Amino acid sequence: MWPPSLDELKTDLKIALDDTRDDERLNQSLDASVALIERVHHGRYNFAQESGSDLPDPDSDLRLGVLRLAGRWDVRRKSPDGMISMGELGAGRVSSFDLDIDRLCRIGRFAPSVFA
Repeated sequence: MWPPSLDELKTDLKIALDDTRDDERLNQSLDASVALIERVHHGRYNFAQESGSDLPDPDSDLRLGVLRLAGRWDVRRKSPDGMISMGELGAGRVSSFDLDIDRLCRIGRFAPSVFA
């Protein structure tokens, strides 16, 4: 069933389902990742779950990719400049993209070719 739910995101992030402290923020990240994927893949998948559609339903790879993308965006909010403090070890760089998530979502370098 599309789109993935907040409970699925919390499970993926190992957050207790009864912990509602960050629900609004997590839901915002989830909504944004769903909107991005639906915009990028408009016309490729049956996001509306309409019966009789010739388009395939979103598969489990895409679903997991959306959850991981939402989780990544939630974590990245702590490092808007791309750096994260690691205590005595100093600072480390946080990449702005993740190839595994790009592959699951079929975005970035893994996006399908488009012919004009």
